Amino acid sequence: MVVISLNTGVRLGELFQLTWRDVDLEHRNLTIQGTTAKSGKTRHIPLNTEALWALREWKGQGTDRTGFVFPGRVSRRELNNVRRSWLGVLDDAEISRFRWHDLRHTFASRLVMAGVDLNTVRELLGHADYKMTLRYAHLAPEHKAAAVAKLIPAGANPD
Repeated sequence: MVVISLNTGVRLGELFQLTWRDVDLEHRNLTIQGTTAKSGKTRHIPLNTEALWALREWKGQGTDRTGFVFPGRVSRRELNNVRRSWLGVLDDAEISRFRWHDLRHTFASRLVMAGVDLNTVRELLGHADYKMTLRYAHLAPEHKAAAVAKLIPAGANPD
């Protein structure tokens, strides 16, 4: 679940509701249904190599007994709480003050620092508008310099 969150930016509630019908391993795509998304809108998230590998391995372990990617202990129910496990992982790793939602922030931050434009980050995260996405803008100040550099014609030497 952590690997998927870090590589897709999906919310924990969206992860709980994720079914194998929403995962297209062949086309490397994950669909968050509008009925489970905070925004109410369906979105499609491409799977990078790490997320694809994790989902293939997970599926290969025979977890597909309920249709949910991450089923709960009760038959035919989705997982709905990972608090105890999450706190145990954090404790073992000696990490404090880190919420599951911080994995989503890490996903967005890594995208912006890799040069991904804010509109694409917004779409991947499922933000309804730019206000939420703009919190990551400060992570890519070099985009401003690159933007104004485009005003100089190719081959021109202003010095």
